[in-house]
Amino acid sequence: MTQIIRRKEFVMALTIKVFSYFALVVASVLVLSGCASSQSGGSANGYTEISDPFEGTNRAIFSFNEVVDDNIIHPTVRAYRAVMPKELRNGVHNMLNNLKSPVVFANEVLQGDIDGAGLVLFRTIVNTFAGFGGFFDFAGDEGFVHNGEDFGQTLAVWGFDHGPYLVVPIIGPSSTRDYVGYLVDGYADPLRWYLFNIDQEALYYTKVGVGYLDLRDQLMDLMEDLQKSSIDYYAATRSIYYQRREAMVRDQNPDHIGAPAIPDYDDY
Repeated sequence: MTQIIRRKEFVMALTIKVFSYFALVVASVLVLSGCASSQSGGSANGYTEISDPFEGTNRAIFSFNEVVDDNIIHPTVRAYRAVMPKELRNGVHNMLNNLKSPVVFANEVLQGDIDGAGLVLFRTIVNTFAGFGGFFDFAGDEGFVHNGEDFGQTLAVWGFDHGPYLVVPIIGPSSTRDYVGYLVDGYADPLRWYLFNIDQEALYYTKVGVGYLDLRDQLMDLMEDLQKSSIDYYAATRSIYYQRREAMVRDQNPDHIGAPAIPDYDDY
């Protein structure tokens, strides 16, 4: 009898979460419907620039983030690299990608990319069982490379523009559309649902923290080089963000796309 009650409670909790997820998706779409008209129509050498109506505030937050990066984030990443050989860091990165597979699979389906969904499923099976939980990317070694998909890209496929460009303290730059996408993906993550259901929230937040450290490890060298070589680091970061997201939406390798021209900001 107790087991039956627990099963009913679990089914009810799962049903509520599913309905909550779809409610969040609907709310996200409605929010972005209002933001879509904010997209700038300007262009530079064939590239449409992302709308930045809050540039003054964004620049102030961007400067704050630079200080945090230089004094906290980057020293932490260097310490991480010092104690973790590159092979181990790559393994952690592979495992994090593998854990994202259910969300990536869902977004491939929502985008109507059945081949992409099949690739995600194939990679997950191979790397989970043959790659020790995803630590080794055997599927990628055989040419079945990881293709990260998120709900921000799904919204783009559905026709939603970026909306206003935003810089958030610590987290960094993104568009309104993509921040909504990150929130939906985080809420919908089955791993989050499972760990919260068994009262292991700390494990989920540990995974989030390790994911953030891994992300900053992937980005640090690129951002430091960009900072040294750019006349306007803020504008360069914004243009590269736009370029990479557009390439990802088109399932292109962003590393093989020429960067759009960075407009002059003589007023700043």
